[in-house]
Amino acid sequence: MSAVRELENWLRTDFVAGNTVLEHAYVAAGAEIVYDVRELDRHKHTIRDDGGALVARISELPESTRDRYTLLGAVGFYLAACRRHEVAAAEPAQAVASRLGLALGVAPRFVFAHQSTHNPADGDAVRAFTNLPDERIFVTYNGFGVLAYERAAAALRRVPAMGVSSALATYLFEDARAALDDVLRFNRALTAELDADRFFRNVRPYYKPHPVCGVEYRGANAGDFASVNEIDLHLGLCDPTDPFYLRILAEKYPYVPPEDQPRLRDTKVDLLAAFEAAEPTPRTRVNAAHFLALCRAHGAAYAFHHHQLVKPFLERPAAAAPAERQARLSASGPPLDVVIAGLARLSDLRAARGRAGTARVRLDRLRARLAASESGVSGAVDEA
Repeated sequence: MSAVRELENWLRTDFVAGNTVLEHAYVAAGAEIVYDVRELDRHKHTIRDDGGALVARISELPESTRDRYTLLGAVGFYLAACRRHEVAAAEPAQAVASRLGLALGVAPRFVFAHQSTHNPADGDAVRAFTNLPDERIFVTYNGFGVLAYERAAAALRRVPAMGVSSALATYLFEDARAALDDVLRFNRALTAELDADRFFRNVRPYYKPHPVCGVEYRGANAGDFASVNEIDLHLGLCDPTDPFYLRILAEKYPYVPPEDQPRLRDTKVDLLAAFEAAEPTPRTRVNAAHFLALCRAHGAAYAFHHHQLVKPFLERPAAAAPAERQARLSASGPPLDVVIAGLARLSDLRAARGRAGTARVRLDRLRARLAASESGVSGAVDEA
């Protein structure tokens, strides 16, 4: 059996079992982590040592980009679990992750894609840290959301070649709207089924920042895909020259799958500008109405995520955490209050709220133009 396959087998068996035992112990203690308990320390050290030995046996990297990225996820699961249980990952394993990250041009750690869209199933089971229901709920619904965002982005990606007055573009706008409605539907289901305390104590800790070969990399984030940013830019809701948004794109770049990276660099398409420049023909008016509904759906999905997921599942539990852990709390890397403030600003942009720097004025102008052109058509019909 190859070294890679042995690692995969371990990740799907003993690794999951060991993490699950530890998480149940943390739950019983009412804590995020428990220290200096001999039996629990044995489980932590077994994960560290067994996983490190298996990764150290990997000498040759796979040939294909897909296989390399899959292997990076496997090694990354091990590194993330070591960080979660606060034991130092084996240095040879960190070296393998660094080699893979360098070869792929990505951060040398586990990211959310490795848990969702780039997580090959084997016997109906995908890689997981634990067998806890809340991990499965979180990963599944967020994975569905990623697929829905990718569907919306793929539809919008095709519109510029057809033009905003094309009948075919109507279908694409409808498809994108249906996909964004799915995002909201999945977020609602996630809110209903996920336990906030279990998420905060037993799922979130696997997403923490950790060093690889001495360099600290931020934690995994369920939004680390290009599609949501493609939608921002295609709809004209975010400005790629805005320093705030440019920082988001630049910071996210190493944490998205390799095939997503070129899409983060393509920031030129702005369908709002295309509608602003188009003649108000009957088809353009129809498509503009679909476009405005699409903007509302994008803002609604993200606003729901911010207010019904980020705040109750991250911000509020963090405020209730023990004082001795407050200083070490983060969300993927920066201090939690900095992350929350940035997400609030992003919510304003995506919802085009009436604040400086958003697309609200441009969207209102398009709505007014659409209403005026419809009034003109109605008046011409009345006169006839």
